[in-house]
Amino acid sequence: MAKPLEQVMDALDIETFFVCASEEEGRALMLSLLKAWGFKDVDVVFAQHEGPGVRVRGRAYVYRPADKYRWLRAEAGQEGALS
Repeated sequence: MAKPLEQVMDALDIETFFVCASEEEGRALMLSLLKAWGFKDVDVVFAQHEGPGVRVRGRAYVYRPADKYRWLRAEAGQEGALS
């Protein structure tokens, strides 16, 4: 069975609510969280301050356009494509 991240077409979006003082702090918390999880290519695509904190949607890019997609190599039947 394939690993879930190897089947992601482009990016993984994570949305949460951080209890914090400002939108800037919420953005920084999201970027820090995604990097702590091991993602290198990350961005914040939405942030809105609401009452005690910030609703934030972060995006971790697994693949960018023209990358060598693991799931495409697997469909082509290449040996070791998912190893």
